[in-house]
Amino acid sequence: MDNTTADQTLDYESEEAHAGGLHGSTPAAWTAVTIVLVGFTVGAIAMVMGPNWVLFWISVGIAVAGGLVGKVMQLLGFGARSNDHH
Repeated sequence: MDNTTADQTLDYESEEAHAGGLHGSTPAAWTAVTIVLVGFTVGAIAMVMGPNWVLFWISVGIAVAGGLVGKVMQLLGFGARSNDHH
């Protein structure tokens, strides 16, 4: 019964590291980040091309859709790990 708070913290960190439990490493998070990255890339291309405001606003829509897709996937169960500590 000599387990201190520091030891408990280390145990928790090693459990997360062993389980691959980095925050955001879920299908929902990866999908959302990928879609948002595509949106930002399209937006950057739109700005370099002129700027092309129609394409820019389409890219904003893509980025917002990425966040919504990630949230919907999370609600459908793709945003939780099987050994989630939170």
